[in-house]
Order: sequence, then structure tokens, then C-alpha cells
Amino acid sequence: MSSAYLDIIRIRFLMMLAYRVNYYSGIIIYALNIGAYYFLWKAIYGTKEVLGGLTLEQMTTYVAVGWMARAFYFNNLDREIANEIKDGSVAIQLIRPYNYILVKMMQGLGEGLFRLLLFSTPGMVVVSLLFSVKLPTDPKLWGVFLVMLFFSFLINTQLNIITGLSAFFLENNEGLMRMKRVAVDLFSGLVVPMSFFPGWAEGILKLLPFQAITYLPGKVFTGAVTGSAVYDGLLIQLLWFVVLLAPLYVLWRSARSRLFVQGG
Repeated sequence: MSSAYLDIIRIRFLMMLAYRVNYYSGIIIYALNIGAYYFLWKAIYGTKEVLGGLTLEQMTTYVAVGWMARAFYFNNLDREIANEIKDGSVAIQLIRPYNYILVKMMQGLGEGLFRLLLFSTPGMVVVSLLFSVKLPTDPKLWGVFLVMLFFSFLINTQLNIITGLSAFFLENNEGLMRMKRVAVDLFSGLVVPMSFFPGWAEGILKLLPFQAITYLPGKVFTGAVTGSAVYDGLLIQLLWFVVLLAPLYVLWRSARSRLFVQGG
């Protein structure tokens, strides 16, 4: 059975490989995004050396790695699941001899691996040549970051699957999916690092899972946190991964008894 799930990863990887135009255009779009944020933050810093606990060089690196990491953990599983629920095709998935949720995660992983190897890696090289991005030189730090990046994928995918499964109960969860996407980009620290929020807002955001997606790995990569704080961030990610398993399991068990078809 495990080989079947590995085949699912491979198939999704090959499907992504078929759409090369999206691949090339994606690198250009992400480079433009990073460039826009670079000049924006450069203007915000002005003559100041440090803002929000980050130097301008660290902020540039944070922005670059944040967007390149997003290419790996981002997926549209919420929309895929919602569409399968609406047209009833999820019923076929439920009678097949595999776990539907696990299959979706493997599909997202295949897509993420494609972007990591053929999008994020060359994209980071291009961005490093264009802007003052400082890459870590410690192999151990790279290893910790890659583990944290994998947890970013897991946590974001859990949120996507939970949002997608809500279609069993809401019939039309389009608004919820859009709200979730904005919340992830904003509150994860992708657009604005959490350290730039007011103290009370930062305190609230630390109680939510979003920081585990972008902010914590980004701080580790830039060297803004060192020592035991690096492993504290990894522990927070692990904690949120475990916590999100509970609502995912409960929602899935409840959803299987509510299948109905809106179209056909």
C-alpha cells in the first residue's frame, strides 16, 4: 500500500512537469514579487539599520525565502476537495482501498516537491544574484530549515484539507477558502513579519498556527534566532501539526455521513 502512495506523489509530480509554461512564468512572477517587496522595505528602512528585530539584509533574505518556501507548501487541495464534494466524485474516492485524506496529502507533496526542485531552488539562485540575499553557511542550519519547511507544508495542507472538507456542511465554501488564503498569507508573516505587528496583535498571532508556516522557518533561515530558540520553533511546528490532527479527524468522520451531490 505504501508504494501506491509513492506512485501518487510521482504522478502528481509528472502532471506538474507537463505544464512548463506555468513553471517558467512562476519564477518570473515570484522574482517580481520579491523585487517589489525589496524596494518597499528598503524605502521603509530608510536610514534605520534594524526594524522589527531584522536588518535590511535579513529582511531581504526573509522575503526571498518566504516566497520561495510558499512555492513548496502552497497547494489548492481545498478547492480540489470542495469541487469533488460538489460534483459527487468524492463518493468514488471513498470506496477505493486507500485513505482519501492521505491521498490528498501525497498529491500536495508531489506538487510541492516539483516546485521545490524545479522552481524554488533555481528561483532562489536567480533572486540571490539580483538582491542582497544572505544564505546560511552552516549545513546544520540548512537541515533544520528543511525540516521546518516540511512541517510548513504539513500544517498548511492540514488547514487546506479542513477548509475543503467544510464543503460537506456549507455546500458553498468559496468565501471560507478565500478568507483562509488571505489569513495564511497575512498572519503567517509572508506579507509582514509578525514582529512588525503591535504587541497585543503579535501575542494573539502566537496562539494561532499561522506563524508555523512562514514566520518561524524564515526567522531561522535569516539567523534572526539562534541557539535553543531554533529548536523551540521546530517544537511549535510539531505541536501545531499534532493539534490540527484532532479537528481534521473529527471533521472527516462527520463529513462521510453527509455526502450529497449538487450537480452531476
